[in-house]
Amino acid sequence: MSRTGSCAGRTDLLKGSNMAVSEVNVDDYSVYSELSDDELLQIAVERSLTDKNPPADSYQGTSSSSGPPAPAAPNQTNPNPIQRHPDPPRHLHYIPPPQPPPACPAGFPNSANPPTTLSRFLYQAFKREFSPLQSVIMNGDVEALLDLVRQKSSSLMEPNNEGWIALHEAAYYGQLPCVRILIRAHPDSVNACSLRNQTALLLAAGRGHASCVEYLLKHGANINIANKDRETPLFTACEQSSEAVVELLLKFGAQVNRCSSQGGSPLHETCRHGQLQLCRMLVKAGAKLQTRDIFGIQPIFTASQHGHADIIDFLVKKGADINAAAKDGASPLFEASKNGHISAVEMLLSLKADANRSTRSGLLPLHVAVQNHHTRIVTMLMAVTSRVSIQHSGINPLHIAAEKDRDNILELLIEAGFDVNAKLSLERSSMYEDRRSTPLYFSVYNGNLEAAKMLLEAGADANLEVFNPLLIAVRLGWTEMAALLLRYGADVNAQISTQPSSFPSAILLNMESLSMLKLLLDNGCDAQLCFVCPYGQKPHPAISLARHPIEELLVSGDAPPQHPIQFCEAVSRPSFFRVSGPIISLLLDYVGHIRLCSRLLEVLESRSDWAPIKLKAAPPHPLMQLCRLKIRRLLGVRRLRLLHTLPLPVQLIRFLLYDVRCSPGLT
Repeated sequence: MSRTGSCAGRTDLLKGSNMAVSEVNVDDYSVYSELSDDELLQIAVERSLTDKNPPADSYQGTSSSSGPPAPAAPNQTNPNPIQRHPDPPRHLHYIPPPQPPPACPAGFPNSANPPTTLSRFLYQAFKREFSPLQSVIMNGDVEALLDLVRQKSSSLMEPNNEGWIALHEAAYYGQLPCVRILIRAHPDSVNACSLRNQTALLLAAGRGHASCVEYLLKHGANINIANKDRETPLFTACEQSSEAVVELLLKFGAQVNRCSSQGGSPLHETCRHGQLQLCRMLVKAGAKLQTRDIFGIQPIFTASQHGHADIIDFLVKKGADINAAAKDGASPLFEASKNGHISAVEMLLSLKADANRSTRSGLLPLHVAVQNHHTRIVTMLMAVTSRVSIQHSGINPLHIAAEKDRDNILELLIEAGFDVNAKLSLERSSMYEDRRSTPLYFSVYNGNLEAAKMLLEAGADANLEVFNPLLIAVRLGWTEMAALLLRYGADVNAQISTQPSSFPSAILLNMESLSMLKLLLDNGCDAQLCFVCPYGQKPHPAISLARHPIEELLVSGDAPPQHPIQFCEAVSRPSFFRVSGPIISLLLDYVGHIRLCSRLLEVLESRSDWAPIKLKAAPPHPLMQLCRLKIRRLLGVRRLRLLHTLPLPVQLIRFLLYDVRCSPGLT
């Protein structure tokens, strides 16, 4: 018999709601009375597998015979929502295959194909994936199931490893004819529970099988038995957004406010999935709007978290608290802003949600919108966020925009008048090892030249930090960034307060880069201090370490050295062996009468090609160089940057800016 013919014959047999059970005497079936349960199951599955599976469209007319597909993932407004907490555990820990087994492959034993050694092996492999009883139920094979029922097969009530019996399988797969047969044969099993305390009703409700749910309810199923996660059939139906099942359960008196182990109610689940009609049904049935889960979250918070503006509007009009905060202080507006739900934010603001309500950590909705790069939401929140609230939070949105490299948002905030020199509170600043405090520092630290330029042009002060941002740019060799900071007044002679040196720290941090060193010197870095040595011509103490000076700073940590680092000590380290001479030579161009200490003389005498550098330090010095140094000293560091604006000959300006070298022969 073909599968299509078999299904048609069974459809005729099952006309009427109870015909299959009422017209057949299940006790009068003596043909198989001598067979064991295993033999009965073998015959049942062989019958089920003998018939070929029909095409997909042929199943449509016999829905009772086909297993439904697995439920689709719930729709989400935000394709990548930021979850506050893990989704509640699903009610199905044991998940059987969602579809009936495939048609019997060639070689499988059946009445038309006698078993062979190979076929027995293949059959056993198939049997491990789908038990015979499960195959019968998944295929909706009523005839085979009736054979088992008539023989009072114990397999129908034997639980599997998860405690599922045949009725659980039939309910899960939505096989109503099988459910009818099993309930008629074993009416007491209607409320049988699996190891997870799942009933047939809960499984059918969780899969959206309304016809099975209705039949089970009419035949004694307890509507409020929950699984081990305390999820009721109503909860699981809301979880799957099944309106027909929810309507049935409410009609039969389901407890609408029963909560799961995580405190979530059916209304929470409905809000999570954005099912407005289900929300209306639940609220009409008495669902409480103020129910909180273990995180302190109310249904309106869940709707905001997932961006369902229509549900937010409905719940608020029904009396929900629009500012109901979770345990961490986050409001619905904060959560919608965090997840980038524009329509939800618009709805909340139109309903007068408080944009100045902060979390326990002090962050406002504006902060989290900036952090997650939701530009449109930032624009909406800027107009309604109080500057006083921002000040109390201890962190300005500009800090976050700069830290996260949100350049477009940074520009918006600057144009809106946010303080480019705002400082982090001491508490927030102490979270960073370098004690940073300004937006400019974040941008420089990130190497974001464009953001740093925007901040400086808007009036950011480059000298407000404990650790000057210029020192970061110098150490990392970012010449453009260093030049930008110097152009806007960064202190070229800044010191590292915790690691003092007798000469400018900027030189210490990257003197091996001659281009960077020249940039610093051109902008007024005091080279004279490099030649001040307390030992002079006397012998110097031995250098205890051969590390780079910066490595010494890192090793010493927070403890300052016993004495400030001297230039002669730093430049004579083996790590500078190849560039010590050129470094000293470049510095000599920016000083007048100096005297090299014994350590620097040793460095220059270590290589014959550095002899001219030693002579360069000896008097007399060119008069033009001395004049240039005198003019630069009188101008001072700040006015040197404005030298190009003076009404002086171009050649003179170039000379003062070291674009023109003076001849060593001029004295």
